[in-house]
Amino acid sequence: MTNGTIVFAGGGVAGIAWELGVVAGLADADPELAERLLAPEVGFIGTSAGSAVATQLASGAPVSELYAAQLADETAEFDPKVDLAALMERFMAIADPDAGPEDIRRRMGQLALDTDTVSEDERMVSIEARLPHEDWPERQLRITAIDAESGELRVFDADSDVSLASAVAASCAVPGVWPPVTIGERRYIDGGMRSLANTDLAAGSDWVLVIAPVVPGAVGFGQFPEAELEAVAPAPVTVVYADEASVAAFGANPLDPDTRRPSAEAGFAVGRAAAPAVAAALFAA
Repeated sequence: MTNGTIVFAGGGVAGIAWELGVVAGLADADPELAERLLAPEVGFIGTSAGSAVATQLASGAPVSELYAAQLADETAEFDPKVDLAALMERFMAIADPDAGPEDIRRRMGQLALDTDTVSEDERMVSIEARLPHEDWPERQLRITAIDAESGELRVFDADSDVSLASAVAASCAVPGVWPPVTIGERRYIDGGMRSLANTDLAAGSDWVLVIAPVVPGAVGFGQFPEAELEAVAPAPVTVVYADEASVAAFGANPLDPDTRRPSAEAGFAVGRAAAPAVAAALFAA
């Protein structure tokens, strides 16, 4: 077996369902491939929604059960009822091309600190419901977040002396939607403010698989640059992207819990279709 890494990108509630659908589809099409991808020595990196996916899979819960949960009507997820179009305009206004990346992230942090949202305790209810276990898994699991004041990237793992739920909540704390998460004396926001996937953190792996609920070549705030894929060279890397049916399933509001079933089913179809290419790209002799 090899020291591979799976990178799970951000994408809201719809993204969680879609990514779990992709993994379930890969497993359905090629059980041997899924066994290799989910072997204990394979590391996971999760950003935003991807942190929830990585944590669920790292728990060892059967993929079929995690997928089935996304198809169920019952959920602890709730729609924050945010005007996403208006929020994206605020994001784009902040993303001054003349400003440095950390400066932009600090501005995003300030937006998050200034926005009135549900409380951290209210938000934690849905976060904790996503986690099969409260303890960090034995598998290498890295979860990204951004310091709201400094704009610096923080990568949480089992050695960070931070609860798993807090790390996931921080990574999922979309500015203007959810409250920044307090950890120690610092407050943290969504790891996707640096990159949708933070794939470059997988440098040094023998192979890298990125699961990203966006279409290839998509532009706009929150995408991940091709340079991230180059950063993991010489390891073979492949990306499972969304297709048009998946984007339709996400709808206009990927934070809406009603997107879970259609997104999961769309991801399942993408995973089944992608299995031969993933196997060939990562494990060809």
